Amino acid sequence: MQIHINTRDGVPIYLQVVSQVKHLVASGRLSAGDELPAIRVLAEQLLVNPNTIARAYRELEQAGVVEKRRTAGTFISADGSPLARKERMKILSERVDQLLVEAHQMNLTLDEVIKLVHQRESSLRSLKKQGESNV
Repeated sequence: MQIHINTRDGVPIYLQVVSQVKHLVASGRLSAGDELPAIRVLAEQLLVNPNTIARAYRELEQAGVVEKRRTAGTFISADGSPLARKERMKILSERVDQLLVEAHQMNLTLDEVIKLVHQRESSLRSLKKQGESNV
């Protein structure tokens, strides 16, 4: 599990951990039943206080993303799937917002952006078909 923290952006470290774990679940890189690193292990990796990671794990547990199993560790919850869809939509919404801002700054119309998205999706679909036929 790759988590990166930024001590300069003003976002509390525990919230950065929460956000990144949610993103990993939403993107499918963490699945139901996957075990998170032990609190002390992750704290050592990130060079932060273990209480910070414990707080992040509590937040994730309250949100239903993870579940603690006594003496076994912290695992991604099977109930995380509705959250996963909601989180995916949130992530994509933020990216669409960024795209729209950039398009506006470049004086592109919404129709031009939509046309570009369709072209890119078509190209990706073609690449995927080529990859499947090479298998």
